[in-house]
Amino acid sequence: MLIYLRVLKESFNFAINALKNNKLRTFLSLLGVTIGIFSIIAVLAAVDSLKQEIEGSISSLDNSTIFLGRFSFGPTDVPIWKREQFPDVTYDEYQYLKKSLPDLRAASYTLNVQNETVKYEDKQVGNVEVGAVTEEYYDIESLQIAEGRFFNEAESASGTPVIVLGDEIANSLFGTSEAAVGKKVRMYGRKFVVIGVLQKEGSGLFGDSKDTAVFMPVNMVRRIYGDNNKATFPFIVIKPEDGLDNAEFIASIKQKIRMNRGLKPGEIDNFFVNQLQGFADFIDNITGSLNKMGLVISGFSLLVGGFGIANIMFVSVKERTNLIGIQKSLGAKNKFILFQFLFEAVILAIIGGLIGLLFVFLVSIFASQFTGDFEFVLSPANMFIGTAVSAIIGLIAGILPAISASRLDPVEAIRTGM
Repeated sequence: MLIYLRVLKESFNFAINALKNNKLRTFLSLLGVTIGIFSIIAVLAAVDSLKQEIEGSISSLDNSTIFLGRFSFGPTDVPIWKREQFPDVTYDEYQYLKKSLPDLRAASYTLNVQNETVKYEDKQVGNVEVGAVTEEYYDIESLQIAEGRFFNEAESASGTPVIVLGDEIANSLFGTSEAAVGKKVRMYGRKFVVIGVLQKEGSGLFGDSKDTAVFMPVNMVRRIYGDNNKATFPFIVIKPEDGLDNAEFIASIKQKIRMNRGLKPGEIDNFFVNQLQGFADFIDNITGSLNKMGLVISGFSLLVGGFGIANIMFVSVKERTNLIGIQKSLGAKNKFILFQFLFEAVILAIIGGLIGLLFVFLVSIFASQFTGDFEFVLSPANMFIGTAVSAIIGLIAGILPAISASRLDPVEAIRTGM
């Protein structure tokens, strides 16, 4: 064991001397490994960060939450021309499901409408996301109220002109010292009474969040837009009871809607039942594909880096031929020489890899400063992967030079080196 530690120490010293004595040559040889490791770990870190941010953005919704509408969240076999003919889900269908669907925990009818401007006296906030929902949405998405309350069932059903503001909207209109609840703001040319303010949430994946949104009864917005307005995209958000078999629950939803719409056996569904779990799986597939593409592209850099390590090791063997001959004449075995050069190649590759990791770390810090709440994460697992890949590249690249060094005849090696 001690002899291998000694070999490792000598190999480390030789690698450091190579860096010191031949700075340019060693730098150029390690550049491929550095770029390769930088590319691999940068791709892994970016994809991991993206996945983490997406999962955080949908974490407020349970994976069992279901979205019923005429749009699919993922890829589908239904052609575009047929999807464009699908009817929107209606408020009547929402009420029908509430009454007839067993094991239903909550359901909310929502309208996706274009952003609006909110005004209060001489102040206004533009590009505000409007959440037109029924009262159950509060429980489905586990909204948190900082001030006041959310609208109730009676206000939702009657379309009472009340509104709940996101934290940033409330601060922009009323500041931090003035209470927002009870004030009247203007939207759509009408007055809405503020009944609540949401807790601060922070920016989402693309800079949007409930901090910059407002919520109001969907029936109020329905009166403004009408039920046949193609500028709106209605969905029924459904949450089943805990512990249910979601496949059976979804089958029950499809059966109810098909029966309500009078679809005949053999006709395809003219709606989509989207589940967040399916969306999460879709995201996993995308990030997995991005990882594979990044690894393939980065592999070419590592290939070049491997050739660079092999080149510097062959040069090192040639420069130290005389020393190898002396070592073997004094009793050094082939295995000792082999491990000595292998360790040196691995150490050089790890040095290149660590430089690549350092660059990724610096880039992640720099990028995080310009992306708001989106944080690039360099995880310990990715750091381990980078170091391990570097070591493997060094091992593969150094095997041939190490074998050639270990097979040198001591007499010929001394004579050649003189």
